[in-house]
Amino acid sequence: MGDITIKINGMDVTAPEGSTILEAARLAQIDIPTLCYLKDINEIGACRMCVVEVKGARTLVASCVYPINKGMEVWTNTPRVMESRKKTLELILSNHRRECLSCVRSGECELQQLCHELGVEDEHFYQGETPDPMLDDSAAHMIRDNSKCILCRRCVAVCENCQSVGVIGPNNRGFASFIGTAFNMPLGETSCVSCGQCIAVCPTGALYEKDSTQEVFDAINDPDKYVCVQAAPSVRAALGEEFGLPIGTDVEGKMAAALRRIGFDKVFDTDFAADLTIMEEANELIERIQNKGTLPLITSCSPGWVKFCEHYYPDLIPHVSTCKSPQQMFGATLKTYYAQKMGIDPAKIVSVSVMPCTAKKFEINRPDQGAAGVPDVDIAITTRELARMIKKLGIRFNDLPNEDFDDPLGESTGAGVIFGATGGVMEAALRTAVETLTGEELKNLDFTEVRGTDGVKEASYNVAGMDVKVAVASGLKNARVLLDKIRSGEADYQFVEIMACPGGCVNGGGQPQVRGSIRNFTDIRAERAKVLYKNDSEKEFRKSHENPSIKRVYKEFFGKPGSEKAHHVLHTSYVARTIN
Repeated sequence: MGDITIKINGMDVTAPEGSTILEAARLAQIDIPTLCYLKDINEIGACRMCVVEVKGARTLVASCVYPINKGMEVWTNTPRVMESRKKTLELILSNHRRECLSCVRSGECELQQLCHELGVEDEHFYQGETPDPMLDDSAAHMIRDNSKCILCRRCVAVCENCQSVGVIGPNNRGFASFIGTAFNMPLGETSCVSCGQCIAVCPTGALYEKDSTQEVFDAINDPDKYVCVQAAPSVRAALGEEFGLPIGTDVEGKMAAALRRIGFDKVFDTDFAADLTIMEEANELIERIQNKGTLPLITSCSPGWVKFCEHYYPDLIPHVSTCKSPQQMFGATLKTYYAQKMGIDPAKIVSVSVMPCTAKKFEINRPDQGAAGVPDVDIAITTRELARMIKKLGIRFNDLPNEDFDDPLGESTGAGVIFGATGGVMEAALRTAVETLTGEELKNLDFTEVRGTDGVKEASYNVAGMDVKVAVASGLKNARVLLDKIRSGEADYQFVEIMACPGGCVNGGGQPQVRGSIRNFTDIRAERAKVLYKNDSEKEFRKSHENPSIKRVYKEFFGKPGSEKAHHVLHTSYVARTIN
């Protein structure tokens, strides 16, 4: 395909053949506003915010779906175009429940931002009948408020087109239309996997995670509680965005400093538990290979993926690693090994996690997640919730010094930090599994074949005379591709990594929300992943089995990977679920 030259606002613009007007305008540094459009996900031209004038066209056209052709002349800023966009916003506002001051998206709402940019008057049209909020808080991780929904269908598209779950869609017709589940079933009773991708793409405050910040503040202010926090690897790669820093800024040191100033008794790193996960998972992989166990072994770090498997592929549950996720392993180790070492009653420990993932809110209440007789993790908050806590307490995040995590559960390796990127768990496990099987030190630790944001990646490695075939998938629609091959017997993999969210945890449903106009033209997954790989390359230790704290915890408590005590504390079980 070649290039095409068109005129936009009187200027010559050259763009690849097949581009839309929206994409061509972007090349000319002209941003055309959008609300419903998400590249490769929701390209339906429904909201009409992106309309432009095209010479020869009788009506304004939606630039997000209108392809360019040679000699085309386009205007993006005529009075007719600007008036149309403004009127569209005013009509949306006419039945939108406007409580911007208290809305969770205030200041970060795409509808609000467009109204400011286009000078929309709040009450140009009389306030119409506001839709019933139909608040649905039945799910463990989120709340839906349809009175703030603008029917853009982004959530519907990402649930179906990226995650292949499709538990939500448009119901009724005309003014009575609303987004919901089939038969208006409570979301918590459906096959929703709690991934939160719908929240991540919602342009308004119609979808938001259940806020647990007050629970954290209450625990910190209780003198009888010993409150510890862990922060996942992907949080440090995105938290800075909430404070105006560029996408792809590493704020690990400032994050640790902020957590300490919030008032936690100890500030630990989930990366420690990621290393612990590798020790157990690599051991499990080796045992299955050597003892002709169920293969391929599929990773279990992503609770959204695990729930997806329980609903849609229950016959493949025996393939899923019995290892708890790093979040749960950390909580279990905190309330067993650490509590015993420090002489603290596990019942007095409040275990808090900061995660890029809304499914973690579901995971903490799963059965078989209480190694010490109490929940492994008591409260899970998202990256966004942590940012709100920091702002609420007046902590000047960007001015904070860089501080370290507390020992011994704060020491980690490069293998632990890359967990947040798709392919990272696979690469970390291979570093340990290969050295264990061969008894030789790896000269090259970078398994680049499983890196990158492609939805499905495959590779084969010769290890100790065996061909080990691996595969990586992120996004549940891509996961289906691998799972169907495994189910049919077509695939002969030994090890498979699956992450529920496209791109892995760096693009989790609890990460900072990115405006569509940025998301459509910037690979936020790749930019955030760069932070983790850079962090990995700079670590003193880059293999989980080299972590001094990991060696210590096995010597003092677990004995060895796969031991009876390790299985009791660090492993779990799964259940087959129905599809609703």
